[in-house]
Amino acid sequence: MVVKRGEEWGAELASPITGALVATSDSAIAGAVSGDDGVPVIVRGGDLHRSLGLPAGAATRQLGIDVIAVTIDGRPLTAIAHVVARRRGRLGWWRGPIVGVFNVDHLGVWDAAPRAHPNDGWLDVAEVGESMSVRARCQAWRRLRTGDHVPHPAITTRRIRSESLSFEGPLGVWVDGVDCGSVATLDVQVVPDAAEVYV
Repeated sequence: MVVKRGEEWGAELASPITGALVATSDSAIAGAVSGDDGVPVIVRGGDLHRSLGLPAGAATRQLGIDVIAVTIDGRPLTAIAHVVARRRGRLGWWRGPIVGVFNVDHLGVWDAAPRAHPNDGWLDVAEVGESMSVRARCQAWRRLRTGDHVPHPAITTRRIRSESLSFEGPLGVWVDGVDCGSVATLDVQVVPDAAEVYV
């Protein structure tokens, strides 16, 4: 069941889970929860792990999570943390548009989507306009670790259940940190409470 504000999330286990796959990246978690083998998944790495507070040791709690159904130029994929579209290369963060679709609050060490929760039935979108100057991006970048980069007049945020995005020119797209090529169109949709993981 999708978590609501003020409600307890997940369930404590009577004993630690055994016989589970220990996943140490968001893409590994996404691959495991989208498979049909029914093997339990323990989260021990990636941005979902970071958003959950970096739990360690024996897994004693079961959590429901949303997933992101992604369609990239007609190709279906599953994500559990985020989808990022931007120009390629090191300067891609500093020039041109950036669109991030988040199921979790973190992107690496950055608190990129401070309101995002992996089981609230929503996706959080942060979009940097192409006209945002390098100086303004530097100022926002310094505040990304703490989530204080928003609100900002050149960064729009919104919460969605689904959205179709198209770009003036192809942008590189990364799904849970995995480079998925350059795309002109991108569809995202939240699938609420679609998977279970253990922490």
